[in-house]
Amino acid sequence: MNIKSIGVKDVDFGENITIVEPVNIYNCKIGDNSFVGPFVEIQRGVVIGRNCKIQSHSFICELVKIGDDCFVSHGVMFINDLFRSGKPAGGQQEYWKETIIGNSVSIGTNATILPVSICDHVIIGAGSVVTKDIQRSGIYAGNPAKKIRDL
Repeated sequence: MNIKSIGVKDVDFGENITIVEPVNIYNCKIGDNSFVGPFVEIQRGVVIGRNCKIQSHSFICELVKIGDDCFVSHGVMFINDLFRSGKPAGGQQEYWKETIIGNSVSIGTNATILPVSICDHVIIGAGSVVTKDIQRSGIYAGNPAKKIRDL
């Protein structure tokens, strides 16, 4: 049996951070005044801005950057592998792609975010699947997520 325990390891924390354990947070950066709820995994190289709230049961994989003043609701999943070869890329990071989230973005419960760029001032509806870049502010929802109205 091989059991690995991570917890919180090698994280560059800003000031006034709240973490509710249990979590797996490692080799990443979390900005000032941010909150991370329980049962969250934040992987190597992730950057989370200032004044962000990451709710429980969310998964933020490598190659994700989240701006300032963002909200990631419960159960949000970020994806960096599009299975371009017809199977998981595994450790072949050259097949992974990055996700960039702008400032003041709110992502609803159980949304799935594929490797995309999302501009500032966007709301993603609960259960939505974001498959393409979002370049204009507004509210997006559905599978695939589409703009449903302006803010």
